[in-house]
Amino acid sequence: MNPERGPVFLARRTYRRRRLADGARLLPVLGGVLFCVPLLWKGGARALGTAEAMFYVFGLWAVLVAISGVISRHLRASDIEEDLTDGEEG
Repeated sequence: MNPERGPVFLARRTYRRRRLADGARLLPVLGGVLFCVPLLWKGGARALGTAEAMFYVFGLWAVLVAISGVISRHLRASDIEEDLTDGEEG
């Protein structure tokens, strides 16, 4: 084991920013899976109509847009804070 190795733990702000970036990468995959859910409704005992499926699809779309906006805003805010702290040190 090398004694000159850096700390194992990351700063809290860096850790949160990386997890937000991971969430932003995972959101389209999650959205794609959730958009496929109405395809499973056809085989159920109580088949839902087209109207309910459309409400689900557009409601899900609105929720995904809102979540991606929140993630984007937090990532942009952390970039601005990082630029400000870099400017003060130099």
